[in-house]
Amino acid sequence: MKFKASLTHDGVNLLDRRFLPALDKVGRICHVYLTRDHAMFLHNLLNGDGVQCVAQFDKDLLFLDYRISSKNEDRIAFSLDLALLHRALRSALSILQRQGAVIPGQRWFSPPDPDQASEEDPCGFTATNPFLSFETKGHKSAVIHDVPISRPLSRDDVMELQAALDMAQQLPQVPASEPGERLKNVGDLLSVSITQYGDLHLQVSTGLVTMGSEFRRLRVLGDRADAPLGNQNLTAASRTRLAIERGEAQSVQVSMKHLSKSLQCHSAKPDCAYYGIAPQGACLTVIYQFFQPGTRQMDKSISLHCRLPVLEPDYA
Repeated sequence: MKFKASLTHDGVNLLDRRFLPALDKVGRICHVYLTRDHAMFLHNLLNGDGVQCVAQFDKDLLFLDYRISSKNEDRIAFSLDLALLHRALRSALSILQRQGAVIPGQRWFSPPDPDQASEEDPCGFTATNPFLSFETKGHKSAVIHDVPISRPLSRDDVMELQAALDMAQQLPQVPASEPGERLKNVGDLLSVSITQYGDLHLQVSTGLVTMGSEFRRLRVLGDRADAPLGNQNLTAASRTRLAIERGEAQSVQVSMKHLSKSLQCHSAKPDCAYYGIAPQGACLTVIYQFFQPGTRQMDKSISLHCRLPVLEPDYA
C-alpha cells in the first residue's frame, strides 16, 4: 500500500489556518481516511463515544499528483496526532516563506502489514509504525519532517469505518441558526427542539435557574411546514410542545460539553451552520457549510459536520 502526493499552497493554508486548529479542539487523535477521490479527517466513528466529526475534502482541493494504491480498493486509513501534523505543516510553511520553496510533498513510507499483530503503546503507536514524510525543497536546502501514524487499518476495519461514515453522512432536514455561547455557563445539559417551521428552541435548566434562546423563521433545508395560525401569541415552550404533538418537531437533550466541542468547528470559518435532529431522535447534527469565494454558492469540495449523541431521559 502506497500514498504519494504534493500539497498545494492553498491546501496547506486551508489546513494550517482553518481546519487543523478546529479539528484539534474536537479531539487530538483522529483517523485519516484516503480514497481515490477524497481525503477525510474522522473523529469517533469507530468507538461511537463522544462527538463524531467528519471533515471531507476533494483530493484536488488539497493535492497535486495524487497517487494512492492498496489492495482494499485503493482505500487507506490510519490514525495520527493532529498536533504533530500541524507542526509539520507549519515547518513547511516557514521554509516556503523564507526560501521561496516548492510545494511540499507528502509520502507514505514502509507501512507494515495491518493484519499482523504488533505491540502498541497506550496511544496506539508502535516502534515499527509507518509515517507520513513531508519533504520541502528550498533554493538552498531541503527539509524532511516525519509524522508518525498508527498501523494502517485492516480490510475489515476499513469496511467498518466506511459503514460508519455512510451512516454519519445521512443528514436530517435542518434549519439554520447560531446557538448562544452564554448557555454553556449555566448547566451541563441542553434541551434542543427543532420544528419544521424553522424554529429552534434551546433551554438549559438547573435547580436554581432556567435559561433559553429561541430562533424563529430560519431557513430550512428540505420540506418546510407552515406554523398554525395563532402560534405567535403562544410562549416558546407552548409552541414547541404543540409542534411535537403535531409531529412537526422533535426534541432531544445533549451534553453541553459535546455542543461546545462541536462549536469549535467555527474556527474553520464556515459561512453558515445548520442544526437538525435525526429521525427518532438518534442524534443532534451540526452541519457547517462553505461557499465558493465571492458567491453564495455552496462549495461542494468541502464538507464538515458533527453528530452529537443524545442523552437518555433517565440520564438527563
